[in-house]
Amino acid sequence: MILNDDFSRRVVSHVADALWVDSPLPGVQRRMLDRVGGEVARATSIVRYAPGARFSRHVHGGGEEILVLEGTFSDETGEHPAGTYLRNPPGSAHAPFSREGCVLFVKLWQFAAGDTAPVRIDTRRAPWRPGLVPGLSVLPLHSHGGIDTALVRWAPETRFHSHTHPGGEEILVLEGVFRDEGGEYAAGSWLRSPRWSRHTPFTGPEGALIYVKVGHLGADLLVPGDAA
Repeated sequence: MILNDDFSRRVVSHVADALWVDSPLPGVQRRMLDRVGGEVARATSIVRYAPGARFSRHVHGGGEEILVLEGTFSDETGEHPAGTYLRNPPGSAHAPFSREGCVLFVKLWQFAAGDTAPVRIDTRRAPWRPGLVPGLSVLPLHSHGGIDTALVRWAPETRFHSHTHPGGEEILVLEGVFRDEGGEYAAGSWLRSPRWSRHTPFTGPEGALIYVKVGHLGADLLVPGDAA
């Protein structure tokens, strides 16, 4: 399957246009955001588990990144409530399930070689840092080889200066409304902007909370077929 595979183009998926499709596993649906490949693919998705849904044990040859958006996600390592950020490195295996149901933001096959450390962060309790301008606060999640991932909280009526992302930028709006000169993006919306893209982001009266990843577009990442 090929979806939004041209990483030189800007892509916006508004939450109002979300389309859910059944996965091969009963009780699990996916909102596909980008995908290159079949069931083994470089993919970015929002995944919804019905209560009691369960996957058999499987290996993530290219690694798996998860942000729990709603409910509780579980596997052999424990229970991961909403707000948990997980990185399961290449070659890791688990048998995930959800007793009560959950919604996840999931990225597969988007690890660089040498990025082998498992990560678990409870973002509800982790310390935040002041951002580069008043009204911004940042919770770093992961950094490796020039690829950086964080949560960024925007107070209402905050404006950032115009800037360029040499390695691209990806945003999932978690709360509020995020804005730039290209439009408005309500909670649940996803944006991917290409390398060397430029914008001037800001918020209105609602403020916003976003997941943001930079530096990964054009990076040398593992691809299906690589040895774990």
